[in-house]
Amino acid sequence: MNHLRTFALLISVVFHPLLMATYACLLLFYLVPDTVYDYLTPRDTKWRISLIVFMFSFVFPVLNIFIMYRLKRLPSMILSKQADRTSPYIMTSLFYFGLFYLMKDINIWPSLKLFVVGGGIAILLTAMINFKTKISAHMVGMGGLLGVVISVSYLIQFNMTPIYMSLIVLAGLVGFARLVLDEHKPFQIYLGFFLGLLLQTILFFSFQKFIFA
Repeated sequence: MNHLRTFALLISVVFHPLLMATYACLLLFYLVPDTVYDYLTPRDTKWRISLIVFMFSFVFPVLNIFIMYRLKRLPSMILSKQADRTSPYIMTSLFYFGLFYLMKDINIWPSLKLFVVGGGIAILLTAMINFKTKISAHMVGMGGLLGVVISVSYLIQFNMTPIYMSLIVLAGLVGFARLVLDEHKPFQIYLGFFLGLLLQTILFFSFQKFIFA
């Protein structure tokens, strides 16, 4: 059982919700060849955008949590308790919206800007739902990443079926890991996944004319 919990903890760290935006960038830029994101985006632009996204969506939120912990505003950096999550979630959403503001005038694919906005909205909604129930942020991230991939695959007419099938399997693995660690109930797992998935797909299909016209 200890080995299972160790494995579940490893999965939770590798697929931490704060890493999902960075994974989305890396996936679109580097892991799916022969798309418009691959051959129409200069290599220098790819790594710069990926680095900026990583800083705003991971480094700054983690530093914020660390500072709150050092100031004794949080009992732990793990945020296991429902009551500890709301403020960090709200601050993280602000970092996402700040990232969008930074990117909005940069000449890059509008779809990249949209998934950043979607991430910010998803985290803000997660913070609001957290007042009622401890929704799984890990599954919000996994659902959001899957929503981005499915939407982009459809809208640019590029077959990414192996990618999003793999993401579905990984989402199941992450959900299982959160249950093994006793961090969430099944309803909270499903709620998080479908929140992320539906939000990103609705945003992409609502604004598709602006993104891929």
